[in-house]
Amino acid sequence: MVHFFHFSRKRKAVVALDLLFRCLGAAVFGLSGWRLATYVADTVDIPGIHLPLTISLIGLAALVGFLIAAPLTVRLFQSFMHHARRVPAHDLVWGLLGLFLGLLVSVLLAVPLSLLPGLLGNLAPIVVSVVLGILGIAVMVTRQADFFEAFRSLAHVPGARDGKGHGTRILVDTSSIIDGRIADICHTGFLQGTLVIPRCVLNELQRIADSGDSLRRNRGRRGLEVLNKLQKESVIPIEITEGDAEDQGEVDGHLVKMAKKMRALIITNDYNLNRVAEIQGITVLNINELAKALRSMVMPGEEMSIRIIQEGKEQGQGIGYLEDGTMVVVEGGKRFINSQVDVVVTRVLQTVAGRMVFGQPRSNN
Repeated sequence: MVHFFHFSRKRKAVVALDLLFRCLGAAVFGLSGWRLATYVADTVDIPGIHLPLTISLIGLAALVGFLIAAPLTVRLFQSFMHHARRVPAHDLVWGLLGLFLGLLVSVLLAVPLSLLPGLLGNLAPIVVSVVLGILGIAVMVTRQADFFEAFRSLAHVPGARDGKGHGTRILVDTSSIIDGRIADICHTGFLQGTLVIPRCVLNELQRIADSGDSLRRNRGRRGLEVLNKLQKESVIPIEITEGDAEDQGEVDGHLVKMAKKMRALIITNDYNLNRVAEIQGITVLNINELAKALRSMVMPGEEMSIRIIQEGKEQGQGIGYLEDGTMVVVEGGKRFINSQVDVVVTRVLQTVAGRMVFGQPRSNN
């Protein structure tokens, strides 16, 4: 009974709102019919036609308004609310700004347009206002990234510590945060621009940190620690963005979509994301490629000091590693395990797995 009572009240409210919109539609359309009848009667100039024409057009227009006003307005309102819930907040802000600018321009054009003769002078300002308002929304929403970068460049947005602003935006993916080296790279100041961390990356880090697998859990927690270090010590700005609320797909696809929309770069060490982004014309900063390029060059005949830590595959070989992780195979180095030894490089071999350096102990060892 209570449910039926509430349903009846809701139904009565809907009926009252429907009737109100119908009455408003009839009044607006009726007024338009009166204006149209006045214009036609003055133009045609037939004796005795003014009154019947006015009554006919007002009645017809009011009937049309009464019939279509409520369905049209309610449907538009419901459609607007449905889309408004799904549109990201930043799109709404840029859309409202575009609407304001469009209407501002239409106000400036309203006076000269109203001086046009006859009905054209009455309709032209209204049509121009609608067209410019829609055009302003479309332009500001679709080109918001360009306008944002232009505003940043003009305003010279300051960096985190060095007082310099840079327009380049760099999207950070989950793998590069977990890797950890990005914090050291940012601290050196080699990267120029703004690091943008999408909300989906933070959510993925949280899911990994809450994983039941201990290895994944440790990797996720390391990523959160690196992110905290970035926010505290980075010399370039760090920005966390919500991204597109409609995009609930996988993180890599979301990053590529954001990079194209924002015209941003992506920093990662994920091979698959690297390839997909490059295919779509997005510039990728690969941390592994950077580390590879920064490895010290070793030429045959050079000498180095290295600690032998284990036995090699072949008889008598010893294995050591350079600071950048390059494996050094020392012929006859087995007897120097757990010792520091001077080695002469004999050859350098580039393999699929990486670079290998071969050498032998210096004669006076």
